[in-house]
Amino acid sequence: MRICVFPGTFDPITLGHKDVIDRAINLFDELIIAIGVNSSKVPMYALEQRLQWIRDIYKDEPKVKAASYKGLTVDFCQQVNAKYILRGIRYVNDFEYEKAIADVNRAMDNSIETIFLTCTPQFTSIASTLVRDIIRNNGNVSQFLPEAVLQTLAKEKEPPRN
Repeated sequence: MRICVFPGTFDPITLGHKDVIDRAINLFDELIIAIGVNSSKVPMYALEQRLQWIRDIYKDEPKVKAASYKGLTVDFCQQVNAKYILRGIRYVNDFEYEKAIADVNRAMDNSIETIFLTCTPQFTSIASTLVRDIIRNNGNVSQFLPEAVLQTLAKEKEPPRN
């Protein structure tokens, strides 16, 4: 089986992430969207919420799984028998950073290949960091986020019921 891990924080998952995932589905038998738990990062959304968004978005796609992991991505790949790591590239500077990570991963386990997919041009400016800033400032994020995420955000804005 061609098992691939798409690692990230997905805080929140964006249409840019979804674009890369949607185009990668047919390349692999199983695509694990893996949320890395990093003790130095404080996410805006809880791990379980981020996993649930992935499950909701891909509920009708049996090839896509959601998981979380701690530690090295290469170690997680070994645990799930993945031979591929998927990374999305928005700009040239993304490639330089991602290539350095891919080189280190290859040094740790040369049986795991990193696959780079460039974002569709309409999604290149979407970054979770920017989206979180818009959310914090009560801006409109509807053009950046999948419907499942938008529904959750809308519920959070609803006034409490008595």
